Amino acid sequence: MRLANILYLGIKELRGLARDPALMVLMVFSFSISVYTSSKAIPEALNRAAIAIVDEDQSPVSARIAAAFNPPYFLRPRLISQMEMDSRMDAGLDTFALNIPPNFQRDLLAGKSPTIQLNIDATRMTQAFIGGGYVQSIVTSEVNEFVNRYRSTEKLPVEILLRTRFNQELNKGWFGAIAELISSITMLSIVLTGAALIREREHGTIEHLLVMPVTPVEIMVSKIWSMGLVVLVASALSIGFVVEGVLKVPVQGSVALFLVGVALQLFATGSLGIFLATVAGSMPKFGLLLMMVLLPLQMLSGAETPRENMPEIIQTIMLAAPNTHFVILAQAVLFRGAGIETIWPQIIVLLAIGSIFFFFALQRFREFLR
Repeated sequence: MRLANILYLGIKELRGLARDPALMVLMVFSFSISVYTSSKAIPEALNRAAIAIVDEDQSPVSARIAAAFNPPYFLRPRLISQMEMDSRMDAGLDTFALNIPPNFQRDLLAGKSPTIQLNIDATRMTQAFIGGGYVQSIVTSEVNEFVNRYRSTEKLPVEILLRTRFNQELNKGWFGAIAELISSITMLSIVLTGAALIREREHGTIEHLLVMPVTPVEIMVSKIWSMGLVVLVASALSIGFVVEGVLKVPVQGSVALFLVGVALQLFATGSLGIFLATVAGSMPKFGLLLMMVLLPLQMLSGAETPRENMPEIIQTIMLAAPNTHFVILAQAVLFRGAGIETIWPQIIVLLAIGSIFFFFALQRFREFLR
């Protein structure tokens, strides 16, 4: 294996990528706009939920309840009639509709237990689940303060002192930005290396390579290092300008150590991209095969949901995927400021998985060239 051949073949791949506007646009979008929007549009957060109130009591306590719903969790409540409640929810205009019945305050002061009806649009699953608890808490708090005639805080027998680490603001956008960055690294490394190989076949240049004094190992390594270098540089720029610069996400650990993990991830997923390209043989088939591989890699790796919430058999199977270990490494370094003494097991496993993927991809690539 000659390093000069690997270098020149890799430069050829970089020139080919520069002449492919679709892949260039995809790369820029994935590491900039996609990271930004994922941080700002976290579905788990209750933000500006639409709520309507049917106030049939028209009392001080009902006015107090209506005034308690404020941004950023809720929009200003819209006062509607009972006739409008169902039609507005059917049209998707309201996520929550609160119906305060007549004589609510009178029954409350008489010591009775009046009820308030809350309709929730359950098609908006996350907001429905979280917002229902928020509405109940707000109504209960306002009613208790009205009955007791003063604002008070319940004294607990035991005081718990909370120390929020790694994300003191409890800002879910921080997690969303890093999760999307990890997802983009995996996707682009597979897409770019696979597309580079298929492009050679579709343009007929693979036959030119076969008559040159280069080996399959040199061709394969050149594609991995060149496409991996592009993703590595894009990851570093995204961390610096988008994550830390625009989104103001504080990176706790060493960016250089994170990029070492990115390089190992690119080695593994780049080999996987070449393997998938040899199986597919054409871009349409490669795109279909990519969906079958990328979705499990991203959804079951722990980047979207904790691995502990998954069945044990899924956790065990996903240990063979590089994404699982890369997510552990990235979150430990970027969120918790972990050093090499903490993440060295993930580094070794990523190197081992990458070597296995490279071996199988090389065997398949040699058959692909015949």
